[in-house]
Amino acid sequence: MRALISVSDKSGVVEFAKALAQLGFEIVSTGGTYKLLSQGGVKALEISEVTKFPEMFDGRVKTLNPYIHGGILHRRDLLAHVDTAKEHNIVGIDLVCVNLYPFKATIQKTDDFDEIIENIDIGGPAMVRSAAKNFNDVMIVTDVVDYDEVLMRLKSDTNTVEFRRDLMIKAYEHTAAYDSMIANYMNGRFNNGFGAKQFIVGEKAFDTRYGENPHQKGALYQFDDYFTNNFKALKGEASFNNMTDINGAIKIAAAFGNEPAVSIIKHANPCGFAIKDNLYDSYVSALACDPISAFGGVIAINGELDAKLATKINEIFTEVIIAASVSEEALKVLESKKRIKIFTQEREYLTLANDSHDFKHVDGGFVYQDSDKVDEDEVKNAKQVSKLQASDAQMKDLEIAYKVASLTKSNCVVYVKEGSMVAIGMGMTSRVDAAECALKKAKQSGLDVTGAVLASEAFFPFRDSIDSAAGAGVSAIIEPGGSIRDQEIIDASDEHGMSLYFSEVRHFLH
Repeated sequence: MRALISVSDKSGVVEFAKALAQLGFEIVSTGGTYKLLSQGGVKALEISEVTKFPEMFDGRVKTLNPYIHGGILHRRDLLAHVDTAKEHNIVGIDLVCVNLYPFKATIQKTDDFDEIIENIDIGGPAMVRSAAKNFNDVMIVTDVVDYDEVLMRLKSDTNTVEFRRDLMIKAYEHTAAYDSMIANYMNGRFNNGFGAKQFIVGEKAFDTRYGENPHQKGALYQFDDYFTNNFKALKGEASFNNMTDINGAIKIAAAFGNEPAVSIIKHANPCGFAIKDNLYDSYVSALACDPISAFGGVIAINGELDAKLATKINEIFTEVIIAASVSEEALKVLESKKRIKIFTQEREYLTLANDSHDFKHVDGGFVYQDSDKVDEDEVKNAKQVSKLQASDAQMKDLEIAYKVASLTKSNCVVYVKEGSMVAIGMGMTSRVDAAECALKKAKQSGLDVTGAVLASEAFFPFRDSIDSAAGAGVSAIIEPGGSIRDQEIIDASDEHGMSLYFSEVRHFLH
């Protein structure tokens, strides 16, 4: 038996090769891997001893050879293949252990295009694909985490075709992801990220119980191990819908850095948000915005969930809590609640992946775009267009309202007072309806909007929204501006003695 080992990630490879040798495998290796194995006491053949050719062109050509690919690809169950291999002195290769040049690490550390080009693997993917194609006869190992199981299978004589098939699938995922990464990088460098093809590659983090509905299958896929590193289940299992709601809740709560922010989400829409002096007070104020909708909702806590806050949350049914951290005492408070799910990032504050691009499925394909982000100074640098200037407290409330509006389905208007969201209307076909709906909900919750500020993620096309806001007692407004009737909006604000700011940036969310 013969094994070919040529790896970029060399962790555990010496021990793996030694174990293979003890099982009777002859080891063939290349370049740096061969040197490492030799230094580790593993007897191995250098690839040139098999190919009868030296590595050439600075290592660009070393495994592209019939003695290698013939040894991998010939079928052991076809006599013609076996006879041809014997005729040309081609020795079968029964196990291929290959992972690829570190292209990702290279583009992260340098912009030197020559170095980047040299870290595009050619022979590696060819060997992986050859071995995967011939999985009936060959084991293809592309992941360090599989070393132990491969050895166990060989030792216990359970190297089944089903196991080799699983390795084959993993191998093609490996090469497909690698080529996709290269293509996306090249399009990013030369085509502004929007080439003729766009590849979206995620790694499965976990299966969800089902999709949006019980008859749909579902799973969560991650970029760059984001959820592996930033998402831990402390109680319960996250569903498909939980994850979409958690996403919305974290985006809003994490938009305020290290401030004690609490957001409450129901069916992907915010129904409560506040920033007070502490997380407990923030939760109480956030819940007051719409306690009916908050029932069975998702709460994001930008800090630690402690016992006091857990006891308060425990007063109503909450489906999901996602907190930057969770104390043991808080878990004990909530352990008797069978239906509640608790997750944490195990950090001081909630963090975002800050993906560079965003996409959405449409029937027959997907639309792809640069991710939308609200700059930290967007409100601070907003243009004052009214005669009256907002106070510092009003500017803080405008920032909260503006960020929440920007992260909520259009059409959206948000009312904030003293650090708390007191009314919100979202996902409406009319901005006037959104404003009126928000005020109606505030009235139902017994909240006084007088003195609140108002934010809209897009411009107001008519002054009727300004007149309605004034009637509700709104003191300051922020919106992007850009309407042909902007002057009417400015005039209306001055008539009502309100401050008005144009951010000059629209944040639609559809």
